[in-house]
Amino acid sequence: MPVIKVFKLLPRGHKIAIGALSAAMVLLIMAPTESALASRDQPDDLLPGSQPLVLAVEDVPFVDENLHARELVVKVSPGDTLSSIFARNGLSSTLLHDISQLGEHAEQLKKIHPGERLTFFLDKKGHFSALSYPLDAARTLEIKRRDAELHSRIIRAQLEHRTQYAQASVNSNFWNAGISAGLNPGQILSLAAMFAWDVDFALDIRAGDRFTVLYEQRYKDGIHVDTGHILAAEFVNQGKVYRAVRHDDGNYYSPEGRAMRKSFLRAPVNFSHISSNFNPRRLHPVTGQIKAHRGIDYAARTGTPVVAAGNGVVVESGYSQFNGNYVVIRHDGTYLTKYLHLHQRMVKKGEKVKQEQQIGTVGATGRVTGPHLHYEFLVNGVHQDPKTVDLPQAAILSRGELATFRPRADKLLAQLSKVSEVMLAKN
Repeated sequence: MPVIKVFKLLPRGHKIAIGALSAAMVLLIMAPTESALASRDQPDDLLPGSQPLVLAVEDVPFVDENLHARELVVKVSPGDTLSSIFARNGLSSTLLHDISQLGEHAEQLKKIHPGERLTFFLDKKGHFSALSYPLDAARTLEIKRRDAELHSRIIRAQLEHRTQYAQASVNSNFWNAGISAGLNPGQILSLAAMFAWDVDFALDIRAGDRFTVLYEQRYKDGIHVDTGHILAAEFVNQGKVYRAVRHDDGNYYSPEGRAMRKSFLRAPVNFSHISSNFNPRRLHPVTGQIKAHRGIDYAARTGTPVVAAGNGVVVESGYSQFNGNYVVIRHDGTYLTKYLHLHQRMVKKGEKVKQEQQIGTVGATGRVTGPHLHYEFLVNGVHQDPKTVDLPQAAILSRGELATFRPRADKLLAQLSKVSEVMLAKN
């Protein structure tokens, strides 16, 4: 039977007694204990030697300086400058001027390229608070406003370096072989540049040539961020093996420590189709007569860059009926090179030039049937075949440098050999 029904059946006196008892129990439960009173009401008499503890608490609002009200991400477009970006996004010229006074860090912002991103951080009032600009996979330029002043720094991230390899045989051409091996355009050009003093990639490449490359892949927090340098490479051209290893100085050397960079490039143009090989009894394409063709013709589009094969001084830069625009460079008392039928000449007589410096562009000036570069190589005044002439030996590393170079080179070349063996086994 429910408690309420039982309570109603009791005599009136019992009901009053039970109610009084319940009220007393409630008051007893709610009454504070001695310890509670002591914590609420501080007594007048403290223990000997003790002092009252006074806490001064200031109510300060929490502020996270890293929080920004808004982020403005700007993608750099062709032709953009920092000034145009600021004007387009309503950022003040005063701020731009203050940033330009940040020394070498400000210089980095003058080198922005299309496709890169600048991130501006603005506060609640829309005022500038920070700028972030990734310089590369490992470095980010940060500019912050703090205490009404701008402060800049380079933030460096730790990258993990992994070694990757690529290999391929040439079927149609070297470029396509590089693409099929998974190399990007920059790596293909770098690979050709490594061996450009030994191999004419516009003339000497044959079907069946092959290469193997070891290069860096860089990761940030386990995510691939970019491709690093080529560490070592092997190129087999017409059965001859060339090998190169990257040293701490950023240059490439043979396994013996001899520099891959030599006094002369094998070709003054890159990846161009050759229309005429060296032939002292060549049939002239215009006159139809047999005439000595003392050089090599590189057929290429008008405007293709032409570079100096080696360091030297321009001894002639002019125009003639048969040669068109031409440049002649004296490298020393022994060697001289000629560049004919140029569309444009970019150097003057008496000017000093460096190896790989652009001296003109491919053209069709003079007596020619189409745009090409005619290149001649003379040794002691005698014409030599540019693709077979013996060139001066390159410099070799010092004994101290070799002690550093060789152990690392041996390790990389051992890896290279294993990859090459696998490639040969597959073929």
